[in-house]
Amino acid sequence: MSGPNTGTDPNTPRRGHDNALSASLPDQEHNETFRAPETGHSRSRRWLVPALLSAATGLGAAALYNVRQTRATERRYPPIGHFLDVDGVRLHYIERGQGDPLVLIHGNGTMIQDFTVSGLIDRLVGRYRVIVIDRPGYGYSSRPRQLWTPRAQARLFQRALVQLGVEQTVVYGHSWGTLVALALAMEFPSLVRGLVLGSGYYYPTLRADTFLLSPPAIPVIGDGMRYTISPLIARAILPGMIRRMFQPAAVPARFDRLFPKALMLRPSQLRAAAEDAALMTPSVMELKKHYRELMMPVAIVAGTDDQIVDVGRQSERLHGELPDGELILLPGLGHMVHHMDPDAVAKAIDHTVQLSGRAPVF
Repeated sequence: MSGPNTGTDPNTPRRGHDNALSASLPDQEHNETFRAPETGHSRSRRWLVPALLSAATGLGAAALYNVRQTRATERRYPPIGHFLDVDGVRLHYIERGQGDPLVLIHGNGTMIQDFTVSGLIDRLVGRYRVIVIDRPGYGYSSRPRQLWTPRAQARLFQRALVQLGVEQTVVYGHSWGTLVALALAMEFPSLVRGLVLGSGYYYPTLRADTFLLSPPAIPVIGDGMRYTISPLIARAILPGMIRRMFQPAAVPARFDRLFPKALMLRPSQLRAAAEDAALMTPSVMELKKHYRELMMPVAIVAGTDDQIVDVGRQSERLHGELPDGELILLPGLGHMVHHMDPDAVAKAIDHTVQLSGRAPVF
């Protein structure tokens, strides 16, 4: 006997099973033969993470290298003077000789050794009590976070000089140091008997070095730069910058041999130099309003072939505002006048002391 008629061929697969097979086959075919195209965003993610990791590793290695270099440099060139604590700032200074006080103020990027290596101090100690202070952030002076304008630095110097028992002094400032010297004379006219200004920048102009040196002063970003890439960049460009400071003359062998150039490459000093570069133009915009108020003798010294500062637009223009001042132009010399002709600078200081009413004892 035959069974009931189901209406299907027993050799034909059941419908449910047939549907399952038909549903699964297209999916497998799709997975094997069709893939979504890779987008630019997907491709970027594939190399972005490794690139970031490589960059972080490189920056970490640079930071470690710079820390080691800084420690080695400070072991090689330890402090050469004494320290004062002034309103939370630790100031490094030297004091040489006896006689009337004479304060020397260095420029951007340098330190006390700018005057010891040049031989200027050697020419002055026989008749003056010479005081040189590392400006905040330079050499071994600290630089707390604040806006270190020329006036702020001048007020700091005045309080330091009070601690040293200085009541009156003649001041020689070089380059950026002329701004501090001018501010000191404006803020404390009874303290400053006379000014000698070397290779100064007194009026606002566009300067390429302001843009090149300023990035490490940018908060947060600059902090990262000065501990990683900035010392490496500075090390590469420093020889060229030094040559330009002395042009048209060659860099003196004494400077090349004795000046602690490696101290200039430390993150702390790079920050100070960057901040001073950024403040230079706005500072002179404020100071220039008060030049005619200066009542003490002022000698303006400059090299006629200065490659850093335009002598006509700076020193000669200032002399025009100070008709009773003295303008001393040194033919053929560049920016570093106290290195190239320390005798001329010492003579300008002596003359200024004489004009101020208190001649040195020779």
